[in-house]
Amino acid sequence: MILFPKYAAQLFAISIIGLNLIAFGQYTPRKLTLHEAIEISKAQSPDALNAKQTFRKSYWEFRSFRAANLPALGLTSTIPDINQNISPYLKEDGTQTYVSTKYISAQANLALTQKIGITGGTISLNSYLSGVHNVNSPNQLPYLSYPINIELSQPIFSYNPYRWDKKIKPLSYSLAKRKYLEDIEQLAISTTNYFFALLQAQVETKIALTNLSNYDTLYQIAKGRYQLGKIAENDLLQLELSFLKAQATVETANLALDNAQFRFKSFLRIQDSVPVILLPPDKIVFFKINPVTAVALANENSSTPLDVKKRLLEAASQVNFAKLDGRFDAQLHALIGLQQSGSTIPDAYINPLDQRQISLKLTIPIVDWGVANGQIKMAQSQEEIIKTSAEQELIDFQRNVYLKVIEFNMQQNQLKIAAKSDTVARKSYDVTKGRYLIGKINSILDLNNAQIETDNSEKNYYFALQTFWRNYYEIRKMALYDFIKNEPLPFDLRDFK
Repeated sequence: MILFPKYAAQLFAISIIGLNLIAFGQYTPRKLTLHEAIEISKAQSPDALNAKQTFRKSYWEFRSFRAANLPALGLTSTIPDINQNISPYLKEDGTQTYVSTKYISAQANLALTQKIGITGGTISLNSYLSGVHNVNSPNQLPYLSYPINIELSQPIFSYNPYRWDKKIKPLSYSLAKRKYLEDIEQLAISTTNYFFALLQAQVETKIALTNLSNYDTLYQIAKGRYQLGKIAENDLLQLELSFLKAQATVETANLALDNAQFRFKSFLRIQDSVPVILLPPDKIVFFKINPVTAVALANENSSTPLDVKKRLLEAASQVNFAKLDGRFDAQLHALIGLQQSGSTIPDAYINPLDQRQISLKLTIPIVDWGVANGQIKMAQSQEEIIKTSAEQELIDFQRNVYLKVIEFNMQQNQLKIAAKSDTVARKSYDVTKGRYLIGKINSILDLNNAQIETDNSEKNYYFALQTFWRNYYEIRKMALYDFIKNEPLPFDLRDFK
């Protein structure tokens, strides 16, 4: 674990900024670490809420798909159907006349239906009852019943969407879970960027205030030296110019700080007016990630390989559809059961008679002028395009994971170099400033260069710190794996119910 002690002084300086904010807004500032900011963004940011609703939609789509393949029990009925009109009537002698008809009917059908996924057919168990009361023919048997029958509707050579959905839908659901986890990790990446943007603004404001104080002191000392003739007028003017630039820089830094704080709070959906002071994540436990292991984990956990597999299945499904659509087809319909009619409802269920029905409908294309063959060729070409694109996408994905891990492993040394450079630059400036104050050097240019180098070194350190954490969360997103805890990222379905 590496701890950079110089940041105790910087945190104190940032606290001074907080005191200024308190004086302006009469609020006690809220201090946030990077981890706390990420947790807030996961809990309440608009992006987090959108990701959650997007997955919830996919969850219920999958639930609906599974439910659609379970037996369905339903009742359909018409109670009552009243009909009174004039209808044509053919008499025994062959002449036609018109008669007035009036009847009241009702019907109900209870059906238990099940899709047959492996064949694409549908089988149902039915119980049906209807009754018709004809006012003009009271002696008719008004009730008809099918106490029970079994009905099968089976396409024989048609495209079977159920078989393909059984492969694709669970894959889509698993893909939705992985995309949700990736969206959450993207939140961590975005939060890291907003966090360090605000932290850089706070640091630059602190630097601007420190520089203003330093140049004010140096300018006052320089005026005394100029009156004693120890420095040239040009050096005095250079210090005055630096002092004026420092004043302008403070105003610009304050404006940038306000803007960065607004963007940070807006992204996290923090709606109060309490100012935020960020605590830099300078306690780091460095560790190495094996790039080969990271690539293997990414292949196993990431949405990219799963999305490739899903697109290949969808392309194969379209090829299968093109091969079967518009070709020779047969539709089998069969029904077997019992039926009876009667003057009363109980009579309609006494001694039921057999009911049988079977039909085979054929569709035989004779000439289509190559339409079906063209559809097949287009679907096959599209499948090849998707295969080629998918192969390249997987290669690029694996290479990006590998390179990102290499970059992350290098960042440990880069961060140490940046921290050391900042310390050296700060000491160099302190020495140069001290020598200037006691008159050992008179060149204001050396002092300005030392100040610029110190400021840049401090900013570079924070940039290296941001790069370290951003790379870490990017690798987490690619592999969906917590390399610190050495475990896959957790997913709790109870959060969505």
